[in-house]
Amino acid sequence: MDSDLNDHVSNGHVEAFGNAENELWMTIRKEAYDNLSQETLLAKPLDALVLSHASLEHALAYILASKLASTTLDTDALNNLFLEAVMSSAKVRAGIYADLKAFKDRDPACSSYCHCLLNYKGFQACQLYRIAHYLWNLDRKSLACVLQSRASEVFDVDIHPAARIGNGILLDHASGVVIGETAVVGDNVSILHGVTLGGTGKHGGDRHPKVRDGVLIGAGASIIGNITVGEGAKIAAGAVVLREVPPRTVAFGAPALLAGGRNNPTKLEETPSETMDHVTYVLDWSDYEI
Repeated sequence: MDSDLNDHVSNGHVEAFGNAENELWMTIRKEAYDNLSQETLLAKPLDALVLSHASLEHALAYILASKLASTTLDTDALNNLFLEAVMSSAKVRAGIYADLKAFKDRDPACSSYCHCLLNYKGFQACQLYRIAHYLWNLDRKSLACVLQSRASEVFDVDIHPAARIGNGILLDHASGVVIGETAVVGDNVSILHGVTLGGTGKHGGDRHPKVRDGVLIGAGASIIGNITVGEGAKIAAGAVVLREVPPRTVAFGAPALLAGGRNNPTKLEETPSETMDHVTYVLDWSDYEI
């Protein structure tokens, strides 16, 4: 992940990325038509949310605006705001496409890109964060915080707009995910429901975790304080992590321990965020009776 969170890309990158965008959008439209042929009841929502739009960016802006609109937040105004943000930032667009592919590649329940776009609140919440982060960096902080609040109400996902999050993020199920203000999450990270990346202390400063590329964080895990979770590490479900986790290791328990011990921890060969293997082999399970 670019630590500067730089929105600039080369002209060649933009052109190549545009071709990839169009190809994926054509796939989504085909998936929508396939759904329509199977379920005529879906004709109206599929037309309104997918088929009537010129691009994924237009569709996503409309979907998010429809979800977040309220008696005091107008749908059209939100749609225009979201579309402007997405189309103004190559970084936001890159995140959208990388996240969409991450959901499809890593979640066996994700049957299609169209299904993810329409029905996966983890994907939608992550894209709303990207828009709020873009606005935060433009010093439109009050508006960014309003979007954070609405996302928490609608999706049950609370990501501070100042947090720095890379591309290829999977928020699987997503309910109860909390990511604090100074947290950093790298590329290709998979996070399950009920995960907290929390801070320590009531004062400002750098107080939240730094999660490097390729990390898998299991359901209900809490990582607290300005500590680093190394590249390719696995945090087991329910773990409470209070100390640094070295790269390619497994942390489990509350408070968390390292599989194999801190002096000679077990090293992972595969990237856990991609394999999505949540089983942690740290003990002889035959010692237990269920």
